Amino acid sequence: MEFIIKEIIDKREKEKISRDILNDLPEWFGMPDSTEEYIKDSQDKPFLACFIDNETAGFVVLNATSKDCADIFVMGIKKKYHRMGVGRKLNDAYEEMAKKLGYTYSQVKTVKMGHYKEYDITNHFYISMGYKELECFPTLWDEWNPCQIYIKYIGEK
Repeated sequence: MEFIIKEIIDKREKEKISRDILNDLPEWFGMPDSTEEYIKDSQDKPFLACFIDNETAGFVVLNATSKDCADIFVMGIKKKYHRMGVGRKLNDAYEEMAKKLGYTYSQVKTVKMGHYKEYDITNHFYISMGYKELECFPTLWDEWNPCQIYIKYIGEK
């Protein structure tokens, strides 16, 4: 199986890809207003997509949080491609892009471990990618979804 990672520039294509994939993941992106915000806000940010046999398998969006730190704004992989290495490939491509753009750190926000099975999977993925727990903000989003921030040193250009 060949994975092709491409940067997507066209806003309509970004919208189509993000909508298609996020709608396939209601366990993670089940709040329509929040999902629409991800789709809309992703259109103006660096956007990478993974294709397998001409089908979009996943995507990741880079957001700047400071001059030194990039953020995985949103990432999604279609369920049928889970546990096949798509997330790892996208993460590697995201980190390479972040370094080229001059960032030395990356962060990601997710729901703290122990609250939802799906987000426990997400936490384990980021830990396996080398992310470390930085801080938890229990009420940043709301009390049912404590925000865990992970951080990773990705190196210089």
